Amino acid sequence: FARAARLRRVELAAPPKVVGRNAQTSMQSGIVYGYAGLVDGLVARLRRELGYPCHVVATGGLAKLIAPFTESIEEVDDALTLTGLLLL
Repeated sequence: FARAARLRRVELAAPPKVVGRNAQTSMQSGIVYGYAGLVDGLVARLRRELGYPCHVVATGGLAKLIAPFTESIEEVDDALTLTGLLLL
């Protein structure tokens, strides 16, 4: 957006629909549904390569935003890293 004259910074939020009706919702849709598709594609490839079912846990700052739009994320755990450090 910094080099595009008419594009402004948008809030990272779920868009109301997949097809945006303006620049803001179009960019939000591209970000949210694009990353959801990326996650689903990567998980599908990992499952094929591993050859066994895997439990998919999302963690990180935007996990709660992206997870509802994926088919593969089964759980969101914001404290996964801290839980692992506690176990160590």
